[in-house]
Amino acid sequence: MDKSIIDQFIINSLSEDVGDGDHTSLATIPAGTKGKAKLLVKDSGTLAGVELAVEIFRIVDEQLKVTLFLNDGADIKPGDIVLEVEGDAQSILKAERLVLNCMQRMSGVATTTHRIVRLLQGTKTKVLDTRKTTPGLRYLEKWAVRIGGGVNHRFGLYDMILIKDNHVDYSGGIRQAIENTHQYLAAKNKNLQIEIEVRNLDELQQVLQTGGINRILLDNFKFDELRKAVKIIDNKFITEASGGITIDNIREYADCGVDFISVGALTHSVKSLDLSLKAVIVKD
Repeated sequence: MDKSIIDQFIINSLSEDVGDGDHTSLATIPAGTKGKAKLLVKDSGTLAGVELAVEIFRIVDEQLKVTLFLNDGADIKPGDIVLEVEGDAQSILKAERLVLNCMQRMSGVATTTHRIVRLLQGTKTKVLDTRKTTPGLRYLEKWAVRIGGGVNHRFGLYDMILIKDNHVDYSGGIRQAIENTHQYLAAKNKNLQIEIEVRNLDELQQVLQTGGINRILLDNFKFDELRKAVKIIDNKFITEASGGITIDNIREYADCGVDFISVGALTHSVKSLDLSLKAVIVKD
């Protein structure tokens, strides 16, 4: 967890939610009231966001005491208790929705990722995420992918060169796109990995003839073409497949021998897991 990123996210999110005060809690609960609550699982899947939840509670109120029963990456089922939090009741309720929103989303991403990781067992292929993330939540969603056993691709536009079809078309062709890239990196004194997308075997041959790249993205290839492409590349470059890949066919794509498969659905269309924070009534 990068605390500088996470703490700023938490502060911004609380400002969005709380505004000038949680007036419902302030109105109904006497100041200084002590409370306890448990975070209850209502779905099956892979848990994610526990470490983040602890940090949210800390920033809301350093006096809150959090007891963990399950950690990130745990297999969960309905009825499991993730944690208990104890302290000022108003503080618990101030943190509640942010904790749940983050953990539900992250657990959904981790669950989908872990399901795919299991499908790929026995192959050399690893699943990658993409930049198809929720604005403002990319760090959390990519964190959840790692918790689920997946691998992060580039985080943004700044930490890797990925020459896609539009870049190739706008620059005037594959060779020109690669040459332009090397000129740019030299001029800016930057050392970035270079990946290029190809749409067919002809474009693949152009890339191999040009060279100067680290990874080849084979986009929307059929199984026979993908197997042929992997054979042609012959481990000279890292290979990645994307496009039209679903949970139903990802194993068949992996069996074609690619190093990575990128799946936008890890982050852009997952179902959040159902979690709930319930007050624990302590009787005298």
